[in-house]
Amino acid sequence: QGQLVESGGGWMQVGGSLRLSCEASGLAFSAYAMGWFRQAPGKGRDFVARIDYTGGSTSYTDSVKGRFTISRDNALNTVYLQMNTVKPEDTAVYYCARERSGSYDLWGQGTLVTVSS
Repeated sequence: QGQLVESGGGWMQVGGSLRLSCEASGLAFSAYAMGWFRQAPGKGRDFVARIDYTGGSTSYTDSVKGRFTISRDNALNTVYLQMNTVKPEDTAVYYCARERSGSYDLWGQGTLVTVSS
């Protein structure tokens, strides 16, 4: 079935930068598109970014465009989310997920990002 493990979360101040990582195991990582989602306190889980299986195509939710960058290293079975110029509203638990047949069917446990003003 496979497993996804996120890391890199933490506390930072407004305007700072952070890179999240998501390492996959037990699956053919390079065959799948991957996504990042986030869930703010008291809210639902929202899409943040997606990258296709080659890394050649990416998409973002409007609120992070120009600030966040999704990338992947298929040799390391890892997908990244570089977060720059962070804002308090970026505070959330961030999850990575595997996309298969048009839906996200495998999720990590999440990593907490807290942005303080």
